[in-house]
Amino acid sequence: MQIADKVFVVTGAGNGIGREVVLALLRDGGRVAAVDLSDRGLAETAALAAAPDGRLTTHVLDITDRPAVEKLPDEVIAAHGQVDGLLNVAGIVQRFARVHELSFEEIERVLAVNFWGVVTTCKVFLPALLARPEASLVNVSSMGALVPVPGQGAYGASKAAVKLLTEGLYAELRGTSVAVTVVFPGGVGTNILANSGVSMRERSEKSSGTGSKLTSPADAGRQICEAVGKGSYRVRIGGDARMLDRLSRLMPQRATALVADRMKALLTP
Repeated sequence: MQIADKVFVVTGAGNGIGREVVLALLRDGGRVAAVDLSDRGLAETAALAAAPDGRLTTHVLDITDRPAVEKLPDEVIAAHGQVDGLLNVAGIVQRFARVHELSFEEIERVLAVNFWGVVTTCKVFLPALLARPEASLVNVSSMGALVPVPGQGAYGASKAAVKLLTEGLYAELRGTSVAVTVVFPGGVGTNILANSGVSMRERSEKSSGTGSKLTSPADAGRQICEAVGKGSYRVRIGGDARMLDRLSRLMPQRATALVADRMKALLTP
């Protein structure tokens, strides 16, 4: 689909990949409703965008607040007149810990943001998307949905749920005006891991991950924007995501062991 003059809702727009998706869509002539929990983050995104003519609106919203999310389509349509695309980028990680060491509240929070937030936004925006002559639905999963990462079991489960939900939506929406895309970012240079309680110093000293170079948030945002234009079904961002995708299908047990060995230093004995 052409991005120019289309209206896109982007969650997680206050930082990282979500912010870069907003900027990329605006550069291509789109209009954006930027959604995030952080009003400060959204203000920074808006300052970077410097978008004229009301092409960018900001919406402070907790995507786990279902009643608030249910009101969002009307707010966006009131501001922009239509909705042509939904890009679910918002997500959090857990602290690095084994599943049995996590509280139920920690697990529930990860699932509430990463999975139920996506479910809710998809449900409330799909009627508007289906009413358009062409539309885009993009959900960001994770490389962690392809191969398990020790210490990120709840996070991986939430992103695997996003993967299968998106694939299910693709199957259900074939033949409609809505193109459905699932995105698997590998290592991207954002601050998302700050939520895990592991500092940058600890990460660099204790783990080399898959050994691949981190993708910049700007490059990740550009690739997601390109996927919207192409109507891509599946997007893997970074050499690490592409490698683990192949390995997980060809040798799933070996892929699991490889990542476990590389990441085990992030877990305390």
